[in-house]
Amino acid sequence: MGYLNNLVVGELSLRNLVKEQVTHVHHWNDSLFTFKTTRQKSLTFENGQFIMIGLEVEGKPLMRAYSIASANYEDELEFFSIKVPDGALTSKLQMIQTGDEVMLSTRPTGTLVSGYLMPGKHLYLLCTGTGLAPFMSIIRDPDIYEQFDKIILVHGVREVSELAYQTEIEYDLPNNPYFGDLVKQKLLYYPTVTREKYQYNSLKTEDGLKPHQGRITHLLATNELTQNLNMPNVNPDNDRFMMCGNDAMLQDLMQMLNQQGFTKATSRKQGHYVIEQAFIEK
Repeated sequence: MGYLNNLVVGELSLRNLVKEQVTHVHHWNDSLFTFKTTRQKSLTFENGQFIMIGLEVEGKPLMRAYSIASANYEDELEFFSIKVPDGALTSKLQMIQTGDEVMLSTRPTGTLVSGYLMPGKHLYLLCTGTGLAPFMSIIRDPDIYEQFDKIILVHGVREVSELAYQTEIEYDLPNNPYFGDLVKQKLLYYPTVTREKYQYNSLKTEDGLKPHQGRITHLLATNELTQNLNMPNVNPDNDRFMMCGNDAMLQDLMQMLNQQGFTKATSRKQGHYVIEQAFIEK
């Protein structure tokens, strides 16, 4: 996800770290924020991958894994983070300002890349919280729209204020001068809230978007998700999944998909779905 807080991080060699300058910080609410940094031209990555980010604490780098939210063609790097008041890193990282420096690893990795998936018609991007981060990178990639007939982004949160990037997803991306037409044709956005009533305030009405409630697992199991989107019920012949979020959700979704005949991709074999391996507790 944006901040992979369950990843066990070993010590990184200083030779594999670079310093980048913070160029932008945006606080969505009391628990979520986005920040951007400069990007060295030598850093290359696939959309959906993550890198290590950190600060120097008591003379040593304190690093955690963060998915890259920006697309691989952008000049800056973007990250989406939670705020943990007593978190070893995030308690400090949430205080950064424009002009500050952060440390980044130079070797992106991760399993949320389309190459792990078998060809299909529909790509479901299922995420909770800051698990949206890698999917922001993916839906900003014009190439993904060439690979699938539909891209379905489902973002589950507890409260409406946690629906970060909603304006960009609904308005900015469809009006992108280079691939906005593809977004309009193929991207379906499904925000869903679990702990408060969601009054949808979209200015658009022609796209059929409605306020949604409920957990992703329930929406998928009951076919409420596909029915609301006027999509056929999911099946292994046509549908592919990328999933990023809390461990319980991922385990439930994997069990659900496995029972329906979907197979998980591995490093050696393409499959029907991938999860962010870094987030699974070992």
